[in-house]
Amino acid sequence: MLHRFFAYYQPHRGLFMLDFSCAVLAGLLELGFPMAVRAFVDNLLPTQNWTMILIASAGLLAIYIANTGLMAVVVYWGHMLGINIETEMRRKSFEHLQKLSFSFYDNQKTGHLVARVTKDLEEIGEIAHHGPEDLFIAIMTLIGAFALMFMVNVQLALITVAIVPLIGWFTAMYGGKMEKNWQALYSRVGDFNVRIEENVGGMRVVQAFANEEHEKQLFAHDNARYRSTKLAAYKIMAASTSLSYMSMRLVQLVVMVAGSYLVLQGELSNGGFVGFLLLVNVFFRPIDKINSVIETYPKGIAGFRRYTALLDTEPDIADRTDARQAPHLRGDIEYRGVTFGYGTGRNVLEDVNLRIKPGETVAFVGPSGAGKTTICSLLPRFYEVERGAITIDGIDVRSMTLTSLRNQIGIVQQDVFLFGGTVRENIAYGRLDASEADILDAARRAHLDAVISELPNGFDTVIGERGVKLSGGQKQRLAIARMFLKNPPILILDEATSALDTQTEREIQKSLSELSQGRTTLVIAHRLATIRNADRIVVIDQKGIAEEGHHDELVSANGPYSKLHAAQHGGKLP
Repeated sequence: MLHRFFAYYQPHRGLFMLDFSCAVLAGLLELGFPMAVRAFVDNLLPTQNWTMILIASAGLLAIYIANTGLMAVVVYWGHMLGINIETEMRRKSFEHLQKLSFSFYDNQKTGHLVARVTKDLEEIGEIAHHGPEDLFIAIMTLIGAFALMFMVNVQLALITVAIVPLIGWFTAMYGGKMEKNWQALYSRVGDFNVRIEENVGGMRVVQAFANEEHEKQLFAHDNARYRSTKLAAYKIMAASTSLSYMSMRLVQLVVMVAGSYLVLQGELSNGGFVGFLLLVNVFFRPIDKINSVIETYPKGIAGFRRYTALLDTEPDIADRTDARQAPHLRGDIEYRGVTFGYGTGRNVLEDVNLRIKPGETVAFVGPSGAGKTTICSLLPRFYEVERGAITIDGIDVRSMTLTSLRNQIGIVQQDVFLFGGTVRENIAYGRLDASEADILDAARRAHLDAVISELPNGFDTVIGERGVKLSGGQKQRLAIARMFLKNPPILILDEATSALDTQTEREIQKSLSELSQGRTTLVIAHRLATIRNADRIVVIDQKGIAEEGHHDELVSANGPYSKLHAAQHGGKLP
């Protein structure tokens, strides 16, 4: 883990060396101050030479000014190093999320993933800045102060050093407890994010059911768990800090008493006594620094462990090593012995064979859970087939790069996802490099131009999170405009009109029909009236493909489709 952590310093070697060298030099200058005071008291004061005293004081002032500059560099540039590393980690984690497949997100909560990219990484910047630097300076200062103490007085030095093993034991014991605690705390933050995200996103449902009090209780529960976990952290921190403080002050008191005795016995000079007391402070300063690291180090390490766990999550679906760019596809689709399951012990699809011709519109109908959406989701490789193969124009979809495959497949779903920007930005998402003229043309072809003209700011109207300011029909038109702009040869319509009223559905169906022209189109539908004109209808049941054919043929066949049709039309045949 440490090897992986220190690898992030590689691109910032110059910045690290600047910060590290300035911190070391500042530490060395701090070590020299007690010895300068000793010389001041023992050598300069007895001479009563005021001029030399002023010159020595001016020299110390120059050292302080230099040290001030060094500290400014360490604080600003050192934190720049930390935030650079934190930013790089955040970039990598976000980019890795883009690679993970649907199966990963099916088992994750959005709030936890948000915490992985935000809260988990906040303390890593501090650790990246202070970790190696503080550790090295603490060791250097301890050794340097220890050596200078022995130069001043061996007896007092041994008394001081005797306490170090005890403090080291405290540090190791409480540091381990703090790391476990902060890992639990980050999990609590993830629970927080989930609760808030679900509550805010579902506020209409919450208020519609008048369940505000229930939501308050759920949040209060998560809030209390977070509070108790954080209080446990502060309890550990309080014990560590107070015991360390008591140990250091006890040593100072013992040194003061023993040093006074040695001065009275003539075995230690006044300057040596004052200098030694200052050296004790310098000696324990790195221990104070280590105690502060105890607070930040577990946070950073816990965050880094969760960060690496995310990066170590391998995508279920990725480009093969021999994958190539897909040519312009015509849309000749074939499912050959396709078997697939969601890992629940039962296959959703079993040995499915299906051929779809270029430009053909094929509708899938059947009961919920039979596998209609699954068949369509396998085509752009949102999930991977377990057995068999899917080809487009005779090319296995696994032999194409994901980007080139998905660029040629358009999807319009029942639950349209829109971003919280403007109408223009949402349409342009279909093709990011589209010109203004292309965006306007896509809106016109989706019959969205009349709607946009009534909006307060036209194409620049902000539609709110998930398009909350638009009606269901307006959202669907916007999604269709996005597909017109993308202009893919293959189209998937996943119950695109099932949530709309009859009048709006007819209008949207007209736009969808125009969108489907000249494209291979896969339609998932529950309302059979919307697919009467499909070139072919494929009926899916728990065993696979039950029957297929044109609407009139299937109604006359008195099979599963005929029963579905009768159920939706009160038993009447056309």
